[in-house]
Amino acid sequence: MRTKINALLTILLIFVTTVSCNDYLDLRPEDGIVRDEFWKTKEDIQAAVVGIYSSLLKSPPVVKVPTGGTDYTLSETLFMFGEFRADMVSPGGFVTPDQRDITTSNILSSNDLTSWAVLYRVINYCNTVIELAPGVLKTDPTLTQKQLDNYLSEALAIRAYLYFTLARTFKDAPLKLTATLSDTDNFQLASSTQNQIFEQVAKDLELAEKYAVSSYGNTAYDKGRVTVYAINAMQADLYLWMEKYPDALAAATKVTNSGRFALIPMSGSWFSRVFAEGNSSESIFEFQFSTTNLNPFYDMLFQRPEFVASQTVLEDVFGVDFADANNVDRRGDRCSLIAGTNEIYKFTGLNNSERKSLQEADTHWFVYRYADVMLLKAEALAEMGQGDEALKIIKEIRDTRGAIKLTEQVVDPTNKADVIDYILAERARELAFEGKRWFDVLRNARKNNYERKELMINMALVNAPADQQQSIMAKLQDPNSHYLPINEYDLYTNKALVQNPFYK
Repeated sequence: MRTKINALLTILLIFVTTVSCNDYLDLRPEDGIVRDEFWKTKEDIQAAVVGIYSSLLKSPPVVKVPTGGTDYTLSETLFMFGEFRADMVSPGGFVTPDQRDITTSNILSSNDLTSWAVLYRVINYCNTVIELAPGVLKTDPTLTQKQLDNYLSEALAIRAYLYFTLARTFKDAPLKLTATLSDTDNFQLASSTQNQIFEQVAKDLELAEKYAVSSYGNTAYDKGRVTVYAINAMQADLYLWMEKYPDALAAATKVTNSGRFALIPMSGSWFSRVFAEGNSSESIFEFQFSTTNLNPFYDMLFQRPEFVASQTVLEDVFGVDFADANNVDRRGDRCSLIAGTNEIYKFTGLNNSERKSLQEADTHWFVYRYADVMLLKAEALAEMGQGDEALKIIKEIRDTRGAIKLTEQVVDPTNKADVIDYILAERARELAFEGKRWFDVLRNARKNNYERKELMINMALVNAPADQQQSIMAKLQDPNSHYLPINEYDLYTNKALVQNPFYK
């Protein structure tokens, strides 16, 4: 089945390959070509949806970053947005100056890593499907409404996830819900607020859930394409950010009650089954790389490491038993990282002792896993005053993983802050380097008008150079500093944008 996916991913979509490389958000196509030469049959819709998934893996070769910098893939971008400002990664030997600046909160709008082009590029592919696919009902009598709705569900959900990412990363951003099909389109778009974006994401996910399939009939598709359960996972995540805790609990419960997912007990093959091979019972939605479409992390994290695990991760996150070297959390050494070198191993390892070769570097990017949703559910329960139920979920995960006693916490279930801290600690262990850490801490720090701002500050100081700690602490006092600035290129080309006030 993976072969079928790979074959589909070789299709060159007209609307993907005709993108201009010099215009706002990298979205302008050549006038007319999308509508006139495509969108006639249901196979065209299928090819377009496959093109969306293909764009999640690799950037089109004709597209370059407007500023002339590195054109990172979406998975690299998600890794960096979720990790490089947090406390679990440090600069590696091949870190770029722009990457290093962001890890130390020395962020300027000229930094190439503040570009949002890769996200908007895929959003436009989604918008194109959403806008043009319904018209195929008139030209192809073999296309059913149900088939069309299923395709629309995938495009809506992926667009929603990308806007959710934009709002968590930049706070305010342009909310474009129509396809860019002509050079006459308006590219002067003001930003929508974070709350407005969240509301649109919730609306898109609600519609996507209505149209979604529960299964495509085979494991590879069920893990590599959007199902109703992937949408429910996104909803649980989103509603926690919106502080709609009953809704978050309901969405997460749809996943946990589905009977389609399960934690795999810790064993010698656990790492290989969950990460090296992918598509396990723990997976909900993955970007599926292959040996013909390799992931970008072999170079980024091993051959020319731009990032490594922080010095404190092994001991502070996974725990080190100095009295018994065999007493280890197996999610740590030779799973998430390699002790001693601090190499991030999760995306390059074959098993607990061997690394994949470059030609085998096909480890997936994990958007949502079952343990992730379980812990989102625990967070919703804790916020609703059901700390005892939240602690049961943590215990289930720890027991299944064989977590060591050193990292166990004795927590009063009525103390919400302590329960949340335990959840954050377990998420750090379970989801290490999966692009979650910064967002997890920010989500909890900002609740109740930044009632727990110290979570952000304490996290930032873990890796902060001694001579920069006071500066970083001062910057983080301003909530606007918790989001990236709008890149100067986007400000130049779109005069309707207004810079995040922290960066003015």
